[in-house]
Amino acid sequence: MSLFNAYMSLSGATDAEVLRNEHLSHRTTYRIGGPAGLFVTVNSYPALAKVLSVLTAERVAWVILGKGSNILASDRGYDGCVITLGREFSRITRGEGGVITAGAGLLLARLVNEALKSSLAGLECCVGIPGTVGGAISMDAGSRHEWIGRAVRDLVVLDPGKGLRRYEGSESERGDRHTSLGPSEIVLEATFELESGVKEAIGREMDDRLRRRRQSQPAGKATCGSVFRNPGDRSSGELIESCGLKGFRVGGAQVSEVHSNFIVNVGGASASDVVAVMRHVHDEVLARQGVDLQPEVKLLGFAS
Repeated sequence: MSLFNAYMSLSGATDAEVLRNEHLSHRTTYRIGGPAGLFVTVNSYPALAKVLSVLTAERVAWVILGKGSNILASDRGYDGCVITLGREFSRITRGEGGVITAGAGLLLARLVNEALKSSLAGLECCVGIPGTVGGAISMDAGSRHEWIGRAVRDLVVLDPGKGLRRYEGSESERGDRHTSLGPSEIVLEATFELESGVKEAIGREMDDRLRRRRQSQPAGKATCGSVFRNPGDRSSGELIESCGLKGFRVGGAQVSEVHSNFIVNVGGASASDVVAVMRHVHDEVLARQGVDLQPEVKLLGFAS
């Protein structure tokens, strides 16, 4: 592959901002990660299509990144191209009734606030969750028992090499932190079907959920959110806590004292510190509880 050739081809491209060796610690909520070979912000669909065409021709690996709230980037960085969705993908429009259409690059908080402002219910489970609409759709973000996918009427995605596709909400399988979207499919836009409600009641519900999140999670700390998926109806946090692992630390990475399924960068943590904590937690829960925890956090730039 040729990162240099890709960089030269994309430099000066319309509606695309191209950076070399941008450190991913600046682009993730963990504040961890080495440089990306290329970091490209695309502000229109033609720019995205151009970037993907060049990367394919040069055989450069790529990944879509939202606000980096569910990512652990390697200390060595990512030897490929990180793509973020900019201006054209950050729009939000109101339709008739309870319909809202949002671009994948829009902050999830803006979508939630628009629903509240419009007295529409159905997105309360997303209050306080960082990241973008596209990231939330891809991970089916929400609470333990409610997910954003339940409010999705339809999606527009790009499958590189195949083109645009529209999914009805019922066409994709969803659940706790997963969807059936293909690994190369890029969410571009989502339309939500929400229910009319009383603004004050919706606001109270959002405030109550936000208060509970702040009390039960390490708010304001450098984390990636939940590290492990909940195994079935069991709670990963409760399993980890039952093994006495709250506060377990390697270097600058520590199992949160507030919520055991969060690993916090308490200062100067490396990706290898976080991975070491993850391995220890996984092995202890498997040995003591017989549960094989699976990561929820996405790993970027690791060999395996």
